[in-house]
Amino acid sequence: MAGDLSIKTIRETPLEEYLHPGSSMCPGCGAQVMIRLMLKVLGPKTFIVNAAGCMTLLQTYPYSNLKSGWLYTAFASAPAGAQGIRDALDSLISQGKARDEGIKILVLTGDGGAYDIGLQATSAAMDRDLDFYYLCYDNEAYGNTGFQQSGASPYGSSTTTSPIGRLNPVGTEKRKKNLFEIWKAHNPAYLATISPSHPLDLMQKVEEAARRKGPKMFIGYASCPTGMGFDPSLSIKVAQLAVDTGVWPLKKYVDGKVTHTIIPRFVPVEEYLRLQARFRHLFDENNPAAKEAIAKIKDEIRSYWKAQGIEAKARHHMVIADGSCCGSCFSSSFLWFSWGIPSGKGKPSSLHTNMEVAML
Repeated sequence: MAGDLSIKTIRETPLEEYLHPGSSMCPGCGAQVMIRLMLKVLGPKTFIVNAAGCMTLLQTYPYSNLKSGWLYTAFASAPAGAQGIRDALDSLISQGKARDEGIKILVLTGDGGAYDIGLQATSAAMDRDLDFYYLCYDNEAYGNTGFQQSGASPYGSSTTTSPIGRLNPVGTEKRKKNLFEIWKAHNPAYLATISPSHPLDLMQKVEEAARRKGPKMFIGYASCPTGMGFDPSLSIKVAQLAVDTGVWPLKKYVDGKVTHTIIPRFVPVEEYLRLQARFRHLFDENNPAAKEAIAKIKDEIRSYWKAQGIEAKARHHMVIADGSCCGSCFSSSFLWFSWGIPSGKGKPSSLHTNMEVAML
């Protein structure tokens, strides 16, 4: 993927900022990191359509930390709002009342808006081949209203509507809805999963998508200290472990083909689960369902990767599908303190202390 893109290493990350500090977002919000990185690639002429959800707090009147235009919509309506803006711009341009300045439209929704309430509007927008970007920041629950169970809540997690108790020692008993496959069935112009822990992978996917016309769909792992239950300083680490354990596959769907851009190290899933209060009950010795629940989570990971022809076996290095440095091992340093620069494609810097970058 990196061969024909302008962003080949973390060194080439655009310096311009279009999302500034000072919002009302929770500390350590993984979604805000992903939006910051996406806007670095999309640039200043981006218009954001936001569905009701956590990101509404990016705009709290009279303050804004965005340089972009902004439209706030109801939970189910963001793709319809994007269609209205696109049609209005195209109409003005065709009448000679506005110049075509290459304005990009970015829809922001949480998993509640993407997996559940807004699924029909998103389906219709893809069916109309709307030229827009869509980021589902997936924190695996209705995070803005109290962390209730959503279609994205994973098996074994505790939410405020699937709490742990004597009659329900597991928490969420259903499996997470496969939004990637649902969106893939619409054959969008571009579809990918992303994570704040892998900034280079994220930016390269956005840049690659920008070369296509039509629906450009992204599902991002939104590490959520408030809802998932961990210290904000661990946000990038939790996102990293979601990828490293195989829980959150990083992949893309382009021209009818699915490609996994990162092959995990397959560290034990317990390392990921232990950091989060929503999985705390799975390590309670007095919970009769705990061991079986963890075994089911492991089986689900193995089954997924087996279907991809990959054995979920622990390894000491991260395999990167095209040989480029993913930047994940120092993403926390880069994102928050702007230090730690890779030495180039396939060449780890001094910060790659515990990771070998390997090529397929």
